[in-house]
Amino acid sequence: MARMAFGLFSSPRKKKAPRSITMEERTHVVADRELPLRIFENHRAKRLTLRIDAGGRGLRITVPPGLARGEVERFLDRHQGWLETRLAKLPDQPQVRPGVKMPLRGRPHLIIHEAGKRGTVSVGEFEGQDALFVHGDLQHLPRRLADFLKREAKRDIEALVAKHTQAVGRKAKAIRFKDTTSRWGSCTSDGTLSFNWRIMMAPLTVVDYLVAHEVAHLKEMNHGPKFWALCRELCPRTDEARAWLKRNGGALQAIEFG
Repeated sequence: MARMAFGLFSSPRKKKAPRSITMEERTHVVADRELPLRIFENHRAKRLTLRIDAGGRGLRITVPPGLARGEVERFLDRHQGWLETRLAKLPDQPQVRPGVKMPLRGRPHLIIHEAGKRGTVSVGEFEGQDALFVHGDLQHLPRRLADFLKREAKRDIEALVAKHTQAVGRKAKAIRFKDTTSRWGSCTSDGTLSFNWRIMMAPLTVVDYLVAHEVAHLKEMNHGPKFWALCRELCPRTDEARAWLKRNGGALQAIEFG
């Protein structure tokens, strides 16, 4: 049986979408910036569509079947100005490193590297600022911070799932954590909840909203009025948190951990 999933910012579908076929993977230069480009063929597509991945990490073109390669190149040429304008509005892709600040639960934390200690991450204060102390070899600092966010996500989100599932009288089959660029969370028809661990950089209200959103799908597998009423019942600040994520989600996706 096919599994249906509803996720944050995804549109409900009555039928399973046809699988796209990857035609080509290469790079495309936009304003001296080299980006991965994936070209997909979809038999339902009537025209070419161009999408920028979350955080400006890459480009995706969907084409109708049998389209000549030259049409794709001309399409890219016509939209070069649009791509430059859109990418210019996105934040630079900051690499986590000592001396920069990374948000944790919505509060900026200064990253401090301390060599010679066991490879752990601890939260503290440095000269009156919130700080993240990353121990161990410098080369492993980005990975250690990513692992730290995953652990924090597991702890906070599992507790929120327990709270909200009790409220709706439904159980989650499993809870998974991923680093996805297309959505912040999802819920499958068998009750598996998935969350993007990057959400731990957002304020706790936003984290609560994300969990409430996916738990609400355990009862309402749609985005209709009943779903949103339940979502607001579970998280009264749903509208505020949803707007925050739409404004700031791209910046969180842009942060590089590798």
